[in-house]
Amino acid sequence: MFLLSVLSAPAMIAGLLLADPESASHNPKEWNPVIDPSTFASEVTSPYFPLVPGTVMEYSGTTRDGNETLRVEVTRRHKTILGVATTVVIETASLDGEVIEIAENWFAQDGEGNVWYFGEFTQDFQGGNPTGTAGSWEAGVNDARPGIIMLAHPNPGDTYYQEFAPDVAQDLARVMKIDEALTVPYGSYTGVLVTKEWNPLDPGNPERKYYAPGVGLIQDDVLTLNAVYSH
Repeated sequence: MFLLSVLSAPAMIAGLLLADPESASHNPKEWNPVIDPSTFASEVTSPYFPLVPGTVMEYSGTTRDGNETLRVEVTRRHKTILGVATTVVIETASLDGEVIEIAENWFAQDGEGNVWYFGEFTQDFQGGNPTGTAGSWEAGVNDARPGIIMLAHPNPGDTYYQEFAPDVAQDLARVMKIDEALTVPYGSYTGVLVTKEWNPLDPGNPERKYYAPGVGLIQDDVLTLNAVYSH
């Protein structure tokens, strides 16, 4: 059952932003978002995280394990979670041409422009065979709560949970910059948003991500954006 909010969205977000990310990472129960489905929009139009149905984004990068690729497809499907009609996004990760993971992700945008992450179903593969669903979670199930994937008005220092599922997924993000310039194979951008993301369950591997206005994610520590097209 979803909880009816008595707060406006700006007040709710301000109350959830974490002033001390280090202490917050050891006290995840502080993350208690209140979701009112009536405040959510039907589309995700955030400039840093636009989800236009039919859009496909392709990324690639090289690691010591091999050549990695990622295909992100914004589908025309929806999944209702906590009373909110979320947009379904499919991510297909491959290593040296072999699929190693397919994840179905669920996002929705509130009336103020904050994009919420309601969970994912992740299927791992090895040699073409499914091997497990570790990392899967859904808001409202087993005390999992939605997180914020993108703030409506990000400012340096803002810190927040991107996903919250006890002992499964507890990623946090902190806004580092909002004025970076960056060139990737797909193009050159200014006004790029830079975030630092980390998982308290695996604190030794922080990651930086770069979001360009009007496009979305263009680079992380491994992958860069190569192509965007519609189908």
